[in-house]
Amino acid sequence: MTKKNLILIISILIAVTYSCKEKNNEVSQMKEVMAIHDELMPKMGTIGKLVSQLDEDITNDASSNDYAAAREDLKAAHKAMMDWMKGFGERFDGDEILKAKALTDEKQKWLDEEETKVKALRDQINSSIKKAEDLLKSN
Repeated sequence: MTKKNLILIISILIAVTYSCKEKNNEVSQMKEVMAIHDELMPKMGTIGKLVSQLDEDITNDASSNDYAAAREDLKAAHKAMMDWMKGFGERFDGDEILKAKALTDEKQKWLDEEETKVKALRDQINSSIKKAEDLLKSN
């Protein structure tokens, strides 16, 4: 084997290895984003129940402002989840989401953005639920 052929083979192996690594990172990142989505979906029911409980407890006393604020935080978190899912679905197709179809460079940048968004969404949902639950427990 000539030195030129050896360099060519090594270059190809490096390119294939790098390509596989990139693909695995995309798949792993998409799985992470979807895992956060799957973690948050059951909380949509929790948000609905808490909104109902807060509605029942809102009165004309001083605490009603706290209840109303907590209710609005929950509604905002719910809307943010619905908006995120709609936007995510507009950016990625089913094969990219579920079957690890390779992403274009532009879609990889989008996935980076969506990962940041869904993590912030998780914080928003969890904090609004905690705030409402703590408020309801204190009464």
